[in-house]
Amino acid sequence: MAAMQSLRSAKSVASVRSEAQVPAAVQPRVVAKPLLAGRPAVADSSSLLVGRAARQMLRATAAPPSPSSSSAAGAASTGKPRALISLSDKTNLDMLVKGLKELGIEIVSTGGTATTISNSGVPCIKVEDVTGFPEMLDGRVKTLHPAVHGGILAIRDKPEHMAAIAQHNIGTIDLHCSSYDAQVSEWLWKQVGSGPAPQMTVPLQLEATLRYGENPHQAAAFYTDSSLREAGAGGVATSVVHWGKEMSYNNYLDADAAYQCCCDYTEPSCVIVKHTNPCGIASRADLREAYRLAVRADPISAFGGIVAFNRPVDAELAREIREFRSPQDNETKMFYEIVIAPGYTPDGLEVLKGKSKNLRILEAQPRAPSGLSLRQVAGGWLWQDADSLQPEAITFTCVSEAQPTQQQLEDLKFAWRAVKHVKSNAITIAKDGKLLGMGSGQPNRVNSVRIALEKAGAEVAGSVLASDAFFPFSWNDSVEIACKAGVSAIVHPGGSLRDQDAIDVCNKYGVVLLTTGVRHFRH
Repeated sequence: MAAMQSLRSAKSVASVRSEAQVPAAVQPRVVAKPLLAGRPAVADSSSLLVGRAARQMLRATAAPPSPSSSSAAGAASTGKPRALISLSDKTNLDMLVKGLKELGIEIVSTGGTATTISNSGVPCIKVEDVTGFPEMLDGRVKTLHPAVHGGILAIRDKPEHMAAIAQHNIGTIDLHCSSYDAQVSEWLWKQVGSGPAPQMTVPLQLEATLRYGENPHQAAAFYTDSSLREAGAGGVATSVVHWGKEMSYNNYLDADAAYQCCCDYTEPSCVIVKHTNPCGIASRADLREAYRLAVRADPISAFGGIVAFNRPVDAELAREIREFRSPQDNETKMFYEIVIAPGYTPDGLEVLKGKSKNLRILEAQPRAPSGLSLRQVAGGWLWQDADSLQPEAITFTCVSEAQPTQQQLEDLKFAWRAVKHVKSNAITIAKDGKLLGMGSGQPNRVNSVRIALEKAGAEVAGSVLASDAFFPFSWNDSVEIACKAGVSAIVHPGGSLRDQDAIDVCNKYGVVLLTTGVRHFRH
């Protein structure tokens, strides 16, 4: 395509570049994301953002330089994240550099590019002030100097590399633009094509080699997705591990499941997960009470699970987690693999560290809604839109004679949020903002109903039930079993050839029945 050829023709020796004939709305934006365990950010492959506002285009963390006894550079490193810009086509450069400035990025540039940047009102360090050597040979030699290339080529995970550049006071170049053509190709396809793109690039950056996979005989590693769609998206992949043993393959899976489920709730909530299924969920203004209720939903399953909160953990909550005894015997302290939350107070973090030297304490930003879900099958990949629908975006339609009370409606939405995160066939039973029981992963829906009712026990009276898909049968089956057990309201997608049977059963028992028109299968 002509547009693609023009993009490729732009000449740049920079780590950040602007290309010819790109619409203003899709000028390059660069993102470097913070890595795990507080390590400095290093721009990864495909850190190009297309089509976002300039002020959102970059987030980076610089590696603070160590004091230096000697320096080859005329302009000492400030410790700020630094972008190097040198380009031939300066179209829309002002938009790029102003966005970088807003985000606290220090700009180093060459020749005419530096002049253009300065004229736009953005501070700029000339490359000769970094190298201590003037440009020469009609501009052919500008950045060819250890003070520049050392900051680009240093491997951040190698202490000897970082020590060497610190010794000579070389500032790191923290932003690098690569996999550019792939990102432009994806953008162009969205403008002129429909459906999935004919080709997709998923650049992965090795983050950690894990002890083993799901089982000890399987080798494993953790990679971060450095594509533009993940820039600033938050979640477990960019979490900070404050404490505890190294993360395992299963830890990542379970922590992700717990945190995504918890972040779906708008009220202060606690979610406990075991093998990616939520076994305890509760919402309360007091997170301590939410935690207690989540544990009591299924204390046997909660033991050894992952605990997630959607609000910061303070000292009082941390103390509750540290000291809480199992409801099974009121003696055994609860054991967990991971606690994950969007933040911790300093006192809260110290208190929680006292629970166990092995407890993994993760801090993660809430996951931004993602438009993409990929899953591997033998020899290929499955692509789909992410299932990010919230109850607020769904129409709940009452199809029964009985109408829901406000409390029932709130509980139905609570159960509906939960059922989306349970493996199909999925059933959740809830009451008063807490999960009472769930049935998951059963080949038939009626068995999931029976398991959920068994977990709910005597509390099932007046509870509500959510099903991730419609009921194929109702009489002497899932719906009637739930009604007889004392469930007061049911929500399901609807759409079965026998939907009327479900309505008739609920009308017989005076149970509220709602449909959503939305299915939440999870495999």
